[in-house]
This record gives sequence, C-alpha cells and structure tokens, in this order.
Amino acid sequence: MAHLRSRRRLALAVPVVLSLTASLGFLPTAASAAPAVPDAQAAATAADAPVLAYVVNTRTDRHTIASVQRAITAAGGSIVATYDQIGVIVVHSADPGFAGRMRAVPGVQSAGATRTAPLSASGTTDEGAVQYLSKAEAARAAKAADGGAEPLEADQWDLRAIGADRAARVNPGSRNVTVAVIDTGVDDTHPDIAPNFSPGQSANCVSGKADTTYGSWRPVDADHYHGTHVAGEIAAARNGIGVAGVAPGVKVAGITVAQPDAGQLFFPESVVCAFVFAADHGVEITNNSYYVDPWQYNCMDDPDQKAIVDAVNRAQLYARGKGVLNVAAAGNANNDLDADALVDASSPDDSTPVSRTVDPHKCFDIPTQLPGVVTVSAVGVKGAKSYYSSYGDGVIDVAAPGGDKYQIPDTPSKNGRILSTLPNNQYGFLQGTSMATPHVAAVAALLKSAHPHATPAQLQALLKAQANNPGCPAGPYDGNGDGVVDATCVGGKRVNGFYGFGIVDALRAVQ
Repeated sequence: MAHLRSRRRLALAVPVVLSLTASLGFLPTAASAAPAVPDAQAAATAADAPVLAYVVNTRTDRHTIASVQRAITAAGGSIVATYDQIGVIVVHSADPGFAGRMRAVPGVQSAGATRTAPLSASGTTDEGAVQYLSKAEAARAAKAADGGAEPLEADQWDLRAIGADRAARVNPGSRNVTVAVIDTGVDDTHPDIAPNFSPGQSANCVSGKADTTYGSWRPVDADHYHGTHVAGEIAAARNGIGVAGVAPGVKVAGITVAQPDAGQLFFPESVVCAFVFAADHGVEITNNSYYVDPWQYNCMDDPDQKAIVDAVNRAQLYARGKGVLNVAAAGNANNDLDADALVDASSPDDSTPVSRTVDPHKCFDIPTQLPGVVTVSAVGVKGAKSYYSSYGDGVIDVAAPGGDKYQIPDTPSKNGRILSTLPNNQYGFLQGTSMATPHVAAVAALLKSAHPHATPAQLQALLKAQANNPGCPAGPYDGNGDGVVDATCVGGKRVNGFYGFGIVDALRAVQ
C-alpha cells in the first residue's frame, strides 16, 4: 500500500546542494517591496473563523527569519515551529488571506496553506483492511519452518526472493545504522521490534513540532497499523518469535506524522518536522511509504502547492546533506509517472476532491519525486511488476517485493501479500509500494553497514549496482489477468520504467 490510500520516485543521484528550484525548473517568487508588517486592519479576522495551517519559506539568515516572524505575528499568525536550518516556519492562522500577505513580505520566498480544511477536519482513506494472520495460518507456517528460521518465516516469500534469509547469515546489519520509519507510528512494544528499537531517535511530529515524550511515537490505535508493519519488514529481530526483517541487526526508529483521526493524513508540516528531526538525530536512512497530503500531485503554478513542495524539499535536502538517504514509495495507482498527463481524482483529500489533469513533470508527488530521493516500485512473488504499482521510465530507481494478490506464492498461507508485524503483538498481510519501500530501505541499511562511510549518493549508486533487472515483459503487461493491457514498460534490460535499475538483492549487498 502506500500511505493509506492508493499509494503511496528521481533517478540519478543529485548533489546535496542542488535546490528544487534548479532541478525542477522554477525560481522562487521574488520578494516584493511591500511593507514588512501587513496592515493590522486587513489582517483582522472573525474570532470564530476556521484556523488553517501554513508554511512560510524564507531566506535562512537570522535577520530575515526574525523579520518574517514579526510580520507573521503582526498579521495575526501563531508560530508553531521555526526551522532556522532550512528557513521554514510553520504557522496557524484564521485569516484566509494570510498566505497572500506573507508572499508580499521581503525575504519570503514562498508561502501557502498546507491543507484545504480547518485543522479539526478529518480526511478519509480507501485503503483496504489488513489481513490478520489467523491461528491456523500461523500453525501451518510454524510447521513448515526450516531449522533456524523464525516461526512464521515460511510465509515470508519476500525474504527469499531477495536473498535476505541468506544475507542475515553473512551480515544482519550494524547496530550503528538506524532506519527511521516516517509513518503512522511504530509499536515498539511488539516483541519482534522491541530488540532493535531506538527511542532516542523517535518522536511525534504530527503538530509540525517534534514531541519526544517517551512513547509519543506509538500508534494511537490498532487501525494505525501501517508504520508497525513497515518497521517489522525492515528490522524485525531474529529472536525466535514471529517474523524476520530484511536487516534484523540494524536499529529502527519511529517518527509519527499521521493525523490521529480516521483519515491518517500526512500533512506537509509534519513531514518537514520528521525529515529535520531524523537529520538532527543521527538517522542514516528514512523510509517514506506515503505521499504528502492533501495533494497527490503538487502543481508549481499553484502558490499553495508550490510552497508545500518548497518546504518539504528543503527538509529532505537538509536531511540528505546530513548524510541521510531518503527512500520513498512510487504509489499504488498504476500511474506512469513519466506520462505527459495523468488524472488526479483524489485531491484535495482533506475536503472535497476535484478531478483534474496534471503533468507529472510539473505537478509533483512528494516526497518521492524530489531530487535525490530513491523511488521504489513493487513486484510480486513472480518478480513481475505488481498490478497496482506506479512506474515510469527515468523515474523509478529500484524495485522490491511489495506483494500482489494475483501472484500466488507456494507458501503455507498461499498469500501473495507481505507478512509483517502489527500493533498489539499481531501479524498480518499487506500489499503496496508501501511494502516494497522498506525492503529497499533495509537493503540500503545493509549496504550502509558494509560501507559505513558511504554518502547518500554513493548508497543510491550501490543500490542500483546490486539490483537484478528482469527487463521489460516480453509481451503485453496484464497485471490483473483480465485481458486488458494495464501498463507499458519503456526501457531496456539495464534500466526501464517498471523496475528502474532492477529488484534489490540483500545477499549481494552484504557480499
């Protein structure tokens, strides 16, 4: 899956100093000569006006940030957090004209609302329910377990598909490497996660400001299972309990960004907080199995959406500059991300979606289409692109097992999805590019363990070098078997739109 909806990618390594303005072909709006402090009367709003969240992106010198902070206060805005490192200020305001006023302030390079509904609003999700592992399935898996394997490992076809079971005997990963799961929360009390969990590198960023209170990173309820599943795929311990992760020797952290309500949306200010927190707390790799709400594609000709891209990109580039490799899901809409046009019928997902046609070269799915981010597509047990996985020539970096209900494995459960941990000591199956991404993040962690001084760009190159590319399908691609061609693969044996540089190989990563 991806981030709880239809998900939830650029190619070559990008120098850390490269800004999104250069790489994506736009320039920040020039600051005008408007007064630094907006007119007080114009900024006044009704006491019962709905409050929205905003990002205000500025130059990073102290004088400019201080000046803009004064302008925000004068305009009636309430500052939630200021990230001086990247010039991003998170603000709440009940003034519907707040973003426009901020764009006129000297030193402000972009500003916009991060949602289309008031802070109390709740979005919706169309993600299918998790399939919990039954007692009967668990018993069959345990009976089929090989000597030395974890009790449920017989149902983990994905580990064998990328050689992760054999890699663990060579190098399970270093305790000096941490993968942060930016997601719905991680249940660190789960017996398969607890041995490798790093509380000092975990936090709750839902408000846009990091809360490091002990346990703040945990999911609010069992329905917020996504992050715990991802964490188990990465680093479930080989401890004789349940399942195993791809890199069972590395540490895993949880940074919660999903709203606590039923919508579980991932808003920009939360993601900005998460990237900065990970960078400042010694994380080596982040796993991003989501897209930033409320827009599946953020178009640069819209000032609000442009500000969202600017803020999140500043944060992920800051993390990259601090040595963090960011890995993200390509999405579950079976979209060609290199197409001339796509239909986005799901945005904005925090209010009323409106169908629109977008150009994915100008309207970006973030964080996956940001420079330097590793973009991941999904495959099933047969090594073929999963029917739901988005793709794109020059967009996908690598592929990994994400599950596919149409590709049936010869396992005790015969379930083509991915088995992993769930809150409250449970286990269950999910499928999606959300499940493929942690396989790549874990292989990157194994590479980092073997090459501790490798930079993010070098790790990205190593990921591509060790991957195995099956090449484009010989005939038409019909992922769900209904007789209709579902996607077209462009490219060759070395690199193509379905698999990028290939399917990751954990064993090759440690050899």
